[in-house]
Amino acid sequence: MDNFELTITALKPAALPSEEIIITTATRLIESTSTWKQGKTYHTNVKTCHRPKGPADGAPWHCRISEHTPTEATFDQFWAKLGEDKALNEKESESHTTCPWHANLLTYETSPFIYRFIPEIKEVVKLKEVSPTASIWALYYTFTPPVSPRVFTVIQIRHLDTASAKRKGMIVSLPIDLSGPEDRKLAALEPEGVRGRYVSVETITELENGITEWRMATSSTPGGIIPSFVVESSMDSKIASDVPHFLTWLHQLSQ
Repeated sequence: MDNFELTITALKPAALPSEEIIITTATRLIESTSTWKQGKTYHTNVKTCHRPKGPADGAPWHCRISEHTPTEATFDQFWAKLGEDKALNEKESESHTTCPWHANLLTYETSPFIYRFIPEIKEVVKLKEVSPTASIWALYYTFTPPVSPRVFTVIQIRHLDTASAKRKGMIVSLPIDLSGPEDRKLAALEPEGVRGRYVSVETITELENGITEWRMATSSTPGGIIPSFVVESSMDSKIASDVPHFLTWLHQLSQ
């Protein structure tokens, strides 16, 4: 599949290229983000950039980049939570009876306070383990009414490069289509909701002096009748907010 590209077009499991091809294509895309148009900086150190929708794209691409000291999070901590069972960790919560962090980093379900990495994710289902480094997941998101719940079904592929002096990890998420009769058993396990689609590439890279870079590029559509301009206008700020969400959640795990 020499013409394989990362897009929001969902693929049937049987049509997926090899993991090697996916990682190679993802590497090419994430390296290209250094040439994308620079956007705003959020939360002091989360830079953003973007590129318009191209001929092969289903939607524009957005990227965020942040660098972190070991006191914020080490490479091993990032990889443990993003490279291993990423979908489960995105849903995970930690309960506390006090609220030492900013309120806008919290999701309130019942008292006590509930800290979540991705507040909108309320359910994840591991549909299939394709290989030791790839699994198909269904993620169930809820939003403030009148927006209906969304379901994103993806395959997540992880790759850890330890051959060079500085380690680098990659997590690729691709949208999956389970509508075919050959996948009906997997489709029966998906939560009900409006079908959304996203593709993303995340890299965790060791830099000098213990600094870790976290970079993520994504293209998506929520499905349904939400106008694309509404989604696109807030995408940079939304993906940037995932950084403080993650750090807040990670720090609370050890308390």
